[in-house]
Amino acid sequence: MDNQNSKFRWIVFASVLCSYLLMSSLRTAPGLITDQLMADFSVTATTVGVVTSIQFFVYTALQIPMGILTDRYGPNFFLIVGAILTGIGTIIYSVGSHEFILFFARILTGIGDATIWVNLVLILSQWFNAKEFTRLIGVAGMTGSLGFLMATVPFSAFIILVGWRRTFLLAGILLCLCGILLYFVLVKKPNKPLFEKREMRRENTWVILRRVLSNRQAWAIFFSHFGVVGAYLGLIGSWAVPYGMEMYGLTRIDASQLIMISLVGALIGAPFLSWLASRLRTIKRPFVIFHIVMLLCWSTILIFHGKPPFLFLVMIMFIIGFAFGSNSLTFALVRISFPVNESGIVSGFANTGGFMSAVLLPGIFGKILDHFQNVGELGAGYFYGFITPVIFSVIGLVGVIFIKESP
Repeated sequence: MDNQNSKFRWIVFASVLCSYLLMSSLRTAPGLITDQLMADFSVTATTVGVVTSIQFFVYTALQIPMGILTDRYGPNFFLIVGAILTGIGTIIYSVGSHEFILFFARILTGIGDATIWVNLVLILSQWFNAKEFTRLIGVAGMTGSLGFLMATVPFSAFIILVGWRRTFLLAGILLCLCGILLYFVLVKKPNKPLFEKREMRRENTWVILRRVLSNRQAWAIFFSHFGVVGAYLGLIGSWAVPYGMEMYGLTRIDASQLIMISLVGALIGAPFLSWLASRLRTIKRPFVIFHIVMLLCWSTILIFHGKPPFLFLVMIMFIIGFAFGSNSLTFALVRISFPVNESGIVSGFANTGGFMSAVLLPGIFGKILDHFQNVGELGAGYFYGFITPVIFSVIGLVGVIFIKESP
């Protein structure tokens, strides 16, 4: 089967994105039931925080190893197993009777989740030509944002309707079914091997890894992704709702609307920016522009001492989400900058940068808030806290400026 000219490639595309949609929604969905977990398991907020965040630590730690394994054995096996592992972890989470079971379940979910993006990128590169890939990687990025959006009002409504255990149980079963579907779509129907073992000596993997880690282009892409992802996901996933409640007196539901508005911006931004890059036949130019836009938005919040007029804040959050959509261009740059046998490692390396910053920002922001809350100046805490995403965005801008785009 000629992958890049076959109509079947669109079935592959839809199947992979369906799995990604469910897996991305389960990254943030546990945050909806924090109070219920504390009540059901009689644990502290700190314990629930560790259980919730462990998935991101596992995800980040496995990005480079996943890239190495994908380059060696191909993406099919890992994407299939990853979907099933995430489903099993979610099912265990739904029936857990002790916090240690929840912790183990989130580790399994993190291992499964770590497979999705690197292998998704490689599968799309195999089934679509370079021009299609640049456009469709934006649609894939939009799918991730749609998954986060699903984990707000729709997921909450389902939890209210049937309870959190049944909701997570259903999500886990659906993901296991997605894994089975992926087997038929990626392996059985096109008659492809489950493992695509390439002829390479074991030490060659480490030679490639050393070459990537000494490559300026790889580090430039790493830092550009560090800036655009961490500044956004790190804050949206942690302190955005408390910020709206403390600084503007909003209810929890109203403060959550800020996240939804920003996610709508990301939904629109990802496919539009990929289309724009494809149309302009340049990736770096729009990437630089929207790094600057994101930096200006974070800086504007500082100019207003952490509390811009509310309607202005709504606009800022939408624009930040829209600019965040440019993060999918990272992997279009990887495709044109590195040979196929290195694309998995480099994609994993770049994704490590993004999620490393997403792990770092909430902790840094929280420590700043704790310091100022102890002296009764929480408003000042948020003001100084917003210096963190500004710094991260500066790092991202420097990274993208140093990127060299192939003609």
